Amino acid sequence: MPPPLHILWRDEHLVAVYKPAGWLVHRTGLDAGETRFVMQTLRDQLGQHVFPVHRLDKGTCGVLMMALHSDAARALSQAFEHGATHKRYLAMVRGWAPEAIEVDHALKPDDAPSDAAVQDAHTCFRRLAQLTLPEASDARFATTRASLVEATPTTGRRHQIRRHLKHLAHPIIGDATHGKGPLNRWWAERLGQQRLWLHAWQLTVPHPVTGVAMTFDSGLRWPEPADWGCGHLPADDSTEPTCADWQRLFVQLPWQETPAPAP
Repeated sequence: MPPPLHILWRDEHLVAVYKPAGWLVHRTGLDAGETRFVMQTLRDQLGQHVFPVHRLDKGTCGVLMMALHSDAARALSQAFEHGATHKRYLAMVRGWAPEAIEVDHALKPDDAPSDAAVQDAHTCFRRLAQLTLPEASDARFATTRASLVEATPTTGRRHQIRRHLKHLAHPIIGDATHGKGPLNRWWAERLGQQRLWLHAWQLTVPHPVTGVAMTFDSGLRWPEPADWGCGHLPADDSTEPTCADWQRLFVQLPWQETPAPAP
């Protein structure tokens, strides 16, 4: 049996959970060999039916919300459909990304025919930290660069963040579909794990009954200045076990934090 999911918030209308990387939101014939599904696990964990209102890719970890009855599902689905939500993601990408950039680049579904209409897609990106390693992941370059990037999409197209970062020539590390295979393998060996480095950090939605804006946080703690590249996790046991891989990423590599833009 899969382990229980970490619940971030729950009332009688909705539940927010931490979705681990490698889990599907629900069963699909596209990945028939997978055995870990958020919907089935959460249904068994809570002892009641749950309703999906948005999705995260299999490789993405972080905040995922489910409704607990059909009326809440309808209200939340409409909030996502009409852009009444705010999503904040964190990604580790190839190279030094721009300090701040908006991407307004229309997309069509990955599996759409060539004559299918494109859909508007807009994402704001901000570089939070960057590094240079004195090791070559590509024979053409003597060093390897990477960035930690905050992504805030204002539309919700499939694989939007991944495809927009590819469009910028800064694909997400570990993205097998839109990234670079040799680079992904190099980083997997360097970090000791193969995964998509994309994290659903925060989600703000109007409550389906009260309409009050509610923000759900994954629990990922941004390092203090002294914690960057220190080589060990904080000793105060403040790290959420669900976010431990990201916290290790912060402290094991020589990141340099990008200064916040002037107000």
